[in-house]
Amino acid sequence: MQIVETTNEGLKRAYTVTIPAKTISERVEGEIKKIAPQVRMPGFRPGKVPANLVKKMHGEAIHQDALNTSIREAMDKLVSDNALRPAMNPDVSLGEGYEQGKDAELTVSLEVLPQIEAPSLEGLKLEKLTVPVAEDKVDEAVERIASQQQRFETKDGAAEDGDQVICDFTGKLDGVEFEGGKAEKQPIVIGSGNLIPGFEEQLVGLKAGEERVITVTFPEEYQAAHLAGKETTFDIVAHEIKAPAESKIDDDFAKELGLESLEQLRGLLKGQLEQETAGLTRTAMKRSLLDQLAAGHDFDVPPTMVEAEFSQIWQQLTHEASHEEDPEAALKEIEAEKDDYRKIAERRVRLGLLLSEIGQANGVEVTQQEMSMLVSQAAQQYRPEDRQRFMEYVANDPMMAAQLRAPLYEDKVVDFLIEKAEVTEREVTAEELQAAIEADTESEAAKPAAKKAPAKKAPAKKAEADEGEAEAKPAAKKAPAKKAPAKKAADEGETEAKPAAKKAPAKKAPAKKAADEGEAEAKPAAKKAPAKKAPAKKPAAAKTED
Repeated sequence: MQIVETTNEGLKRAYTVTIPAKTISERVEGEIKKIAPQVRMPGFRPGKVPANLVKKMHGEAIHQDALNTSIREAMDKLVSDNALRPAMNPDVSLGEGYEQGKDAELTVSLEVLPQIEAPSLEGLKLEKLTVPVAEDKVDEAVERIASQQQRFETKDGAAEDGDQVICDFTGKLDGVEFEGGKAEKQPIVIGSGNLIPGFEEQLVGLKAGEERVITVTFPEEYQAAHLAGKETTFDIVAHEIKAPAESKIDDDFAKELGLESLEQLRGLLKGQLEQETAGLTRTAMKRSLLDQLAAGHDFDVPPTMVEAEFSQIWQQLTHEASHEEDPEAALKEIEAEKDDYRKIAERRVRLGLLLSEIGQANGVEVTQQEMSMLVSQAAQQYRPEDRQRFMEYVANDPMMAAQLRAPLYEDKVVDFLIEKAEVTEREVTAEELQAAIEADTESEAAKPAAKKAPAKKAPAKKAEADEGEAEAKPAAKKAPAKKAPAKKAADEGETEAKPAAKKAPAKKAPAKKAADEGEAEAKPAAKKAPAKKAPAKKPAAAKTED
């Protein structure tokens, strides 16, 4: 095998690799000898089929496998001999004129990770903003639970707003019952807004044993197309009218929730509130930590990693903008800030690589047990019959495994750094803590802080959604070359075409409500979510807060 370096500029490398025809041919002949005893052909005894006939029958497939294996081994040797640390899988192309019996000429291009010196961890200073949980906040939480556990008691007289009506109803379109529009002894709280507009209001005045026919029009955007915008009738039979009963917050109330006492309930709720504020406290500390790391380190990062990260940011931004009241204006606004978001992508990648280097230099690891748990949790997003296939998919795709591993790995590195830092505590209010998190502490180059917030829900700034994760992936580790010849799939940032069998199973669609609950069609349920796509095989990009 001959390897010749053709480009060595910055982080870019390119090579030509020649695999001798003899190497491929010997692999083909060896495979034919291996499978010949297992081949069955009319007119020949088992195991006696001539090698030339085996080659004629299966030669093309065997040759393709031999070529793929040879390319994979060539990539392993290229990476090993040149001590390369690919930022992403190499882009490998086979010469167009290749034929069986000829040398395989490969063109290989890739970007390598920068050499990063493990930074000194001395001098890290962090402020831990803590929020004590006030008793009135616990009171509010208890009252909130009490309101959610509303009880009703049977009453005489007509139904009023806020009352619960136990009734049967049958929906009809043009006088004909429609599927999902029927229920028996269905509890409906007037004014709850759980059913389609106009339904609950027409129950006011009903008495136990009374029958009534109401007319309602389904919303134009209703999920069932045959009912959307249509006027329908519902035959109502009221069985019982109930009025809201006062919920006493005492030990008995706590026991109804499966607890021993009100004191235990208050203790649990206080713990939950402390956990929530602890999460916000960690977010603020993490932001400060990342800012300090970013300020102290500046090095070149692989452009393909930045582009992959930017693509993810941009995809989320444009998706959110497309759902705004004025999508065109929202898209125009984020378009004006495109360069700023590209800088955010670069910062994320740089911080991710830095955290990865710190983690590796200090022995931070994600254990096999932790990884198995991550994969198992991710598999729960899929239909039961597809979960095993998803786990096999992750096991065979290093990039997908790295994608799942990244957030936990980053958290462990951040926790390690927080332990090494000099931490001072300061007690603040919840509002002050939130303000500290939302404060623009990054430089103008890191994010468009001075600009008006785009007219969308929230930019794809990962920081505010998941603690400003850098998702430091173990990019320094060599990504194994895949079996298939390298054919770039630009839309997913892949470097090699995967066999179709490796496609991740589609995620399960939300479960449809049972018709016996009387809500499948009679209330404006959220639109059915389409089945999710297989998870994109993302490159080992690093995501940081904005």
